[in-house]
Amino acid sequence: MKSGDFVSIDYVGRVKDSGEIFDSTMEEAAKKENVYDPKISYRPISVVIDANFVIKGLDDALMQMKVGERKVVVIEPKDAFGERNPEYVRAVPASNFKNERIDPTPGSWVTINNVRGKILSADGGRIRIDFNHPLAGKKLEYDVKIVKEITDAAEQTASVVSYITGLEPERVHASIKEREAEIKIDAKREMPPNMKKRIADLEIKWVKGVEKVRFVDEYAADDGKKAEKPAE
Repeated sequence: MKSGDFVSIDYVGRVKDSGEIFDSTMEEAAKKENVYDPKISYRPISVVIDANFVIKGLDDALMQMKVGERKVVVIEPKDAFGERNPEYVRAVPASNFKNERIDPTPGSWVTINNVRGKILSADGGRIRIDFNHPLAGKKLEYDVKIVKEITDAAEQTASVVSYITGLEPERVHASIKEREAEIKIDAKREMPPNMKKRIADLEIKWVKGVEKVRFVDEYAADDGKKAEKPAE
């Protein structure tokens, strides 16, 4: 494969030293390792190679693989989530949590200034929080397979939307006409402008021939039923 290729991949990601699964697209593996979550839709995900859709080490591995190939890849921290940085462990006044009515229990996770961190301790009116990524400093192992290459521009467009929004591919409808991509989504939610902008930027950069992106919002009666006309 090469930079810019669209591929659908299946994988199981583990912490190399402990064997702990931290991510998986495969339901069977999740159930076997007792990490299955019924809220997750297990399915291959579509990514653009060398476009920061996955960590660098996995990107590098995918570029050395072919469609249908399966490989076990070990990735060093520098090509994964980086080394742990002691400066990312900070002390925050306990009063901050009291004002927000948050119980700072060690081991729990909090978000401060849009950054997620894990509470390490709560002593003497100071709360120590680790803002390092949970996988920082850890060597990772991926069992990855390239399921297929995506070459159709409309399918490429839909795959980017699915990746960014987390929606099932069948709920995303895309078409290409005269260098314009039209996107419709089967979802009862409004897509934030910043998300639309990110999707549009990725489409224009990576989907060949697309120079403009248009989002179409469609609304219908609940459960697909046409609203009855009120009696006169």
